Amino acid sequence: MPEVVFPLDNTKKFTDQKIVGHNRWHPDIPAQVQVKPGDVFRVHCREWFDGAIRNDDSAEDVLNAPLPGVHVLSGPIAVEGAQPGDLLIVDILDVGPVPQEDSGPLAGQGWGYTGVFATQNGGGFLTEQFPDAYKVIWDFRGGTATSRHVPGVSFTGIVHPGLMGTAPSAELLTKWNAREQELIDTDPDRVPPLALPPLPDSAILGSLVGDDFRRVAAEAARTAPPRENGGNQDIKNFTRGTRVFYPVFVDGAKLSMGDLHFSQGDGEITFCGAIEMGGFIDLHVDLIKGGMQTYGVSENAIFMPGNTDPQYSQWLAFSGTSVTLEGKQHYLDSHLSYQRACLHAIDYLTTFGYSPIQAYMILGAAPIEGRLSGVVDIPNSCSTVYIPTAIFDFDVRPGKEGPHQIDPGQGVPKASF
Repeated sequence: MPEVVFPLDNTKKFTDQKIVGHNRWHPDIPAQVQVKPGDVFRVHCREWFDGAIRNDDSAEDVLNAPLPGVHVLSGPIAVEGAQPGDLLIVDILDVGPVPQEDSGPLAGQGWGYTGVFATQNGGGFLTEQFPDAYKVIWDFRGGTATSRHVPGVSFTGIVHPGLMGTAPSAELLTKWNAREQELIDTDPDRVPPLALPPLPDSAILGSLVGDDFRRVAAEAARTAPPRENGGNQDIKNFTRGTRVFYPVFVDGAKLSMGDLHFSQGDGEITFCGAIEMGGFIDLHVDLIKGGMQTYGVSENAIFMPGNTDPQYSQWLAFSGTSVTLEGKQHYLDSHLSYQRACLHAIDYLTTFGYSPIQAYMILGAAPIEGRLSGVVDIPNSCSTVYIPTAIFDFDVRPGKEGPHQIDPGQGVPKASF
């Protein structure tokens, strides 16, 4: 096993660990660990809510999920010799649930969860159709996930970190905050909000204390969106065997990671939409000196996806166009067309006996594929959702005999404000 450079004790809260990570982006958060180019090492990661979500049949914890405290990230990890303008090579050698702990109170100890946030507390991709909070518990057996809340479905997980990235420079951080505040100002009272500004409440900033803590907490960017440094990209193919090339904006690069997922569909469409868990990730790092200019990577990581995806060969695909449910035409709106494709898939799965929320949870957690299939044919973009047919315990294809009827079981726990 590689050396564990960022250990976590699962009997303690994230802020009580020997090495405390962070949940904001800022160049002045000190690196807690240093590695060298060529090193191989292991990092422990806590589930993004640090144990606030429980393995039970209630959605009250998701309803009241402490969003100001996410994501709890392991890092920053300094890479010796990394300088602004370099490319940081990160190889994902292995990633998985909490090692040797197949049961326990924390997600990753033999189980994980998928959630839908209430509109008043985060919302989601289809928040107009699903405005309340919901939760599904998934049990892990080897590499397979099943759920008591969504019967008739089992699939192999594509385990990956939802979030990984380097620290921004002071200039880049200022740019983030300015452009996101400008967006917020266009509709400051929107629910859910258009963006998340810096928030000192619940900030975790590694070893910073006193005046430095207060200054950084007031400036630091939230970790919810992907940005130029990578961040919360939620790419399901960031799995074992992936090689990522991250732009370096500060000395040491200050690499951080977390938000591990047992599985996820493209888009993580329920927002808390993967199968969230804690666990470990084994990494190898190296540098390309001056690589940002050499390869034209001025912003946003590039990557070579891993080759460990489950081998599904048959798919059922649903398409959508950029027309609202009320029939209003939008111009090449791919976000809208992907929503419509997902809604068409949900409508289809309900004919087999699933509730709409059970179908929505399948799309968020199972390894579906989402594609932009047409982006030039004005006025409609076309998006498609591909569902692997083998994840179902019955034949989900259309047939002359009509849809097989499943027992939906206890259903998905729900909570409302």
